[in-house]
Amino acid sequence: MQNYIDQLNDAQRAPVLHKEGPMIVIAGAGSGKTRVLTLRIAYLMHEGVDAFNILALTFTNKAAREMKARIAQIVGNTEAKNLWMGTFHSVFARILRSEADRLGYPSNFSIYDSQDSQRLIGQIIKEMQLDKDIYKPKEILSRISSYKNSLVTVKAYFNNPELQEADAMSKRPRIGDIYQNYVERCFKAGAMDFDDLLLKTNELLNTFPDVLAKYQNRFRYILVDEYQDTNHSQYLIVRALSDRFQNICVVGDDAQSIYAFRGANINNILNFQKDYEGVQTYRLEQNYRSSRNIVEAANTVIDKNKVKLEKVVWTANEFGPKIKVHRSLTDGEEGRFVASTIFEEKMRNHSSNSEFAILYRTNAQSRAMEDALRKKDIPYRIYGGLSFYQRKEIKDVLCYLRLIINPKDEEALVRVINYPARGIGATTMDKLTIAANHYKRSIFEVMEHIDKIDLKITAGTRGKLTDFVNMVKAFQALEQTMDAYQLTEHVVKKTGLVQELRKDTTPEGITRMENIEELLNGIKDFIEGQKEIDGARGALSEFLEDVALATDLDKDNGDDDRVALMTIHLAKGLEFPTVFCVGMEEDLFPSAMSKSTRSELEEERRLFYVALTRAEHQAYLTYAQSRYRWGKLVDSDPSCFIDEIDDQYLEYLTPVETNYRYKPMINSDVFGDVDKSKLRLKKPTNGTPPSYVTENEETANKERNIRRLKPIDRSTKAVTDKTGVNGELSIGQIVMHERFGKGEILNLEGLGADRKAEIRFDVGGIKKLLLRFAKLRVLS
Repeated sequence: MQNYIDQLNDAQRAPVLHKEGPMIVIAGAGSGKTRVLTLRIAYLMHEGVDAFNILALTFTNKAAREMKARIAQIVGNTEAKNLWMGTFHSVFARILRSEADRLGYPSNFSIYDSQDSQRLIGQIIKEMQLDKDIYKPKEILSRISSYKNSLVTVKAYFNNPELQEADAMSKRPRIGDIYQNYVERCFKAGAMDFDDLLLKTNELLNTFPDVLAKYQNRFRYILVDEYQDTNHSQYLIVRALSDRFQNICVVGDDAQSIYAFRGANINNILNFQKDYEGVQTYRLEQNYRSSRNIVEAANTVIDKNKVKLEKVVWTANEFGPKIKVHRSLTDGEEGRFVASTIFEEKMRNHSSNSEFAILYRTNAQSRAMEDALRKKDIPYRIYGGLSFYQRKEIKDVLCYLRLIINPKDEEALVRVINYPARGIGATTMDKLTIAANHYKRSIFEVMEHIDKIDLKITAGTRGKLTDFVNMVKAFQALEQTMDAYQLTEHVVKKTGLVQELRKDTTPEGITRMENIEELLNGIKDFIEGQKEIDGARGALSEFLEDVALATDLDKDNGDDDRVALMTIHLAKGLEFPTVFCVGMEEDLFPSAMSKSTRSELEEERRLFYVALTRAEHQAYLTYAQSRYRWGKLVDSDPSCFIDEIDDQYLEYLTPVETNYRYKPMINSDVFGDVDKSKLRLKKPTNGTPPSYVTENEETANKERNIRRLKPIDRSTKAVTDKTGVNGELSIGQIVMHERFGKGEILNLEGLGADRKAEIRFDVGGIKKLLLRFAKLRVLS
């Protein structure tokens, strides 16, 4: 044991050797808190504390398994397996099974997942004859979940007029009745849902003093990891269990409290020293993960928060490169910059793909990143979600589009024929399938001739099938005149997909709407790119072909060496040599929905702190000047978080915009005459009358003209002259295109502005490009 303790620094050693009394370990990012927690448990066991008397609570099963494995290496498997260690829900479920009869439940009670709960609530809503468009099962479940985590029982709900009034104002006055029915049905079925595991544990400990005393005596030493992420219900359980012996150790970092949307209460860690007498505070401030530049830059950001625990995170690591900031014109260009940088870093340093992570605020941002990585043939993995084009709402839209191009596509037809619901059920589809097999025709063809076939279906169902066929045919007619974006925008509205998704106002529902918006943005970007391809018109078939190729390249081949793509929330606890924080724009990060109060903005700042401290060696902050939102290019401003980092830690890869001048909306003459002695006469041009210009304005104009000049690229040969017509290209040359990558020129044709090049690209095949649009770099 002593050998392990000797490997700790002084700050880490002190909390490990602390045995009795309450203590808090404020652990900065990358400071080795898991190591301290693990060795503290091993030390307690080494000092004679029985493993059965130790309770260790974590937030993930993975963390519990890893800690237990480390402890087993020190004290042996036999003793380690006697530890009560696991997530809050797993440990409390174990207690509830032992004491279930106290609450009237069988010891083998079922645990409902969210789908079980939604199905039951849906059934209750149906039985109560309520409007399912107002009382949506998922929203009602979310509401009930928040009640339970706030310890609002059915009884407490009906004793709280404010809650009832709030539900009545939202035109859902029967939520309380649904809640009561739901609880009764779960109890009758001998089942608890996920939130009950916390709620019922609180009920058990508060209703039965002998049970509380039993577990207070058993858990004489309690350790809680990630204490800043506990909610009110978890806080009360820990407080009750530790009240007798007060041997509680909590570990956490207020600067990484980022789960308020799940009910986490940062005040639990901020007020810990007020909850217990004689609390010993330890600080782990040395960061072992990141370079000094990243650590100090992150400190300058988090210092802007008013609500925090005092600590100074530092590192003895080398200074490392500065944080690189890159500005792009669009989100598509941002994706291409990230992909190109990863490609170049891999070539230059022989880095593996798994050394890179791309972090974003919302899942919808992955689309531009995925597109760019595929063009560079860089493998990647989406964490916490499906690949963009594999998400349900995106596949639903794509299936409608596939039907327009090929109505015989039965997989697409079966997926969307009754979504949104049209009253075409499984029985009808079975009959259609049998008829299609009998006549050796596609299901769509059978539907086209539904009046001539005896399927024994009602006139109403025949009408619905005919309406669906007519809708698809109308889309096919529009496809002849509309580009892919216009048609897709029409399809998502006409089919009712957008209206259906807008009904779901939960965070998940909002995310689905954002994903549909991002698909439209991607199509718009695709159409812009098609302008340089000879003969391309941005048609739907061209887009679907591009997507089909993309999904083929995206198939999992079992290779773990992939670039990681994930939201910042999912990245907590992870680390990578190089991290890209993309979408660093106002109203995106920080989110527009999280800027109304100081506490919301401070949580967003903590989220950025988490993102930045995931990087070990190099961090990139990228943003776009404009993004497509519902097909319109909207200007974006860089995130305020970039400005909060001291410039000494930053390297701007694109020039910082300076000399901003306000354009007045009022004629200056209304303020009186100007002293023209301080003005310099401006020479007349093209017959215009002479005018005056100040010395400052003249200097600014000169600087503005200098900034407009493009630097000469000496790394490659010039590709185009002023007219955009290439005079140096020749057949057989290898060129680089920012969208299609590397390719070989197969043929050149045409003159002047109409000159074209036929190029075989490594990714994407043969393309014929108009040289006045194509941006090619000659490689050899």
